[in-house]
Amino acid sequence: MLLFPAIDLKDGQCVRLLRGDMDKATVFNDDPGAQAASFETAGFERIHLVDLNGAIEGTPVNIDAVKGILEAIDIPAQLGGGIRDIAGIERWLNAGIARVILGTVALENPELVKTACTAFPGQIAVGIDARDGKVAVKGWVETSEITAMELALRFEDAGVAAIVFTDIDRDGAMGGVNVDATADLAFALSTPVIASGGLSSLDDIKLLKAEESAGIEGAIIGRALYDGTLNPALAILAAR
Repeated sequence: MLLFPAIDLKDGQCVRLLRGDMDKATVFNDDPGAQAASFETAGFERIHLVDLNGAIEGTPVNIDAVKGILEAIDIPAQLGGGIRDIAGIERWLNAGIARVILGTVALENPELVKTACTAFPGQIAVGIDARDGKVAVKGWVETSEITAMELALRFEDAGVAAIVFTDIDRDGAMGGVNVDATADLAFALSTPVIASGGLSSLDDIKLLKAEESAGIEGAIIGRALYDGTLNPALAILAAR
C-alpha cells in the first residue's frame, strides 16, 4: 500500500485546513519545494498536491509553488485543484505531474473525464470528497445530492487510474480515517481507491492495510506528519 504525504497549497504556502475550511488554515512551511524534498528524503515514494485556491477559483493558482516542488523532487507527484479542462490537464502532465486529479469537473462534466482517460491513459484520477456521504465540490464550498458511491460508479469503465476518496468531516481533524466507508467503496469498484482524511496513527494504516485486498491502493497523510505525531519510517514500514 502506497502512502502519499500531502502538500496543500494556499497562497504559495504549505498549509493544513480543518475540515476543508479555508479560514482555518495552519501554515506549516512557506517553502513548498523544501517540504516536498523532506518527504522524499524521509522515504516516501509519492507526493499528493492540492491547489486549494485553484479548487475554489476554478483555475490553477499556485502554479509557481507546484513547479518549485517538481524541481525539488524526483518522485512522482499527483495534483488536484482547479484543473477543469483538457488543456489544463495536458499542461500539468507536460510540466512533470505524474497524475492529475479531477474533482469538481467529474461531477459537472463526466464526459471530459472520460475523454481525458482516453487521451492520457493511467494519468487521470478522480477526486471524490464527501460530506455526510454526499459529494462536495468547488473547494468543498458546495455539496451535491449525489453520493460518493454513485459518482464513483459512473467512471467504472472510463479507465480512471484511481479514486481519491476524502471524508471531509475527518480531514485535518486527526480523528482517524474512515476505514469502513473507504473499504466499502473499494470493494464495490474495480478502480483502485486512495483513502484520505483523518489518518493520524499507525493503527489507521494497519486498518487500511488489512482492507488492501478490497482495492485500497494507498492513503494520504497530512497533519499527522506536520505535527510529528506519526513517524514517517514506521508509517512506511506499516504500509509495506
